[in-house]
Parts: sequence; C-alpha cells; structure tokens
Amino acid sequence: MNIHIPTPLRTYTGGLETVSVPGATVTAVFEGLTQKYPDLKQHLFTADGKLRSFVNVYLNDDDIRYLADKEASPVKDSDELTIIPSIAGGSACCC
Repeated sequence: MNIHIPTPLRTYTGGLETVSVPGATVTAVFEGLTQKYPDLKQHLFTADGKLRSFVNVYLNDDDIRYLADKEASPVKDSDELTIIPSIAGGSACCC
C-alpha cells in the first residue's frame, strides 16, 4: 500500500514523497511505516500509541476518523493512505 508523506515529514523518510508498506489494516500499515522509519513515530503518535489529534489520515478519499472501524479499517494493496498534518496559526488582521 502506498502512503503519501507530507512535506514536513519527508525528512524522516529520506525525502520520499510516497512510501510503500504492506498491511491488512490502517494500524498494521502505520506499524510497518514506523518500523521502517522509526523517527516518524514521535511525530505521528502520542507516548501511549494513539494517533496525534493534529494528524489527519485519509484512506483513499475518506477521513479514517469517520470510518466505522477507524484505525482498524481494512486496507488493500491498491488503497492509498494520505497523511495530512493540521496547520494552525496565522495572524489577526489589523484594519
């Protein structure tokens, strides 16, 4: 399965935009991803192993938070996962 890595996290995948990791579920794919690229783990998961709240993951076009099985959702080799970190900030407009 292909995983699309966002630009800020490509430092931890040797600059790769897409990596391929096998697995039967989203969780299994992420376990394989963090075994292959251990430095990613702290950026994707909390100390207790939960996906960080600011990390959005899409299975094909679906946000996994809204899927019935969430991280336990089954995946096929032809599926794609996309990691999209939330971005906050900006500035107030002074008019």
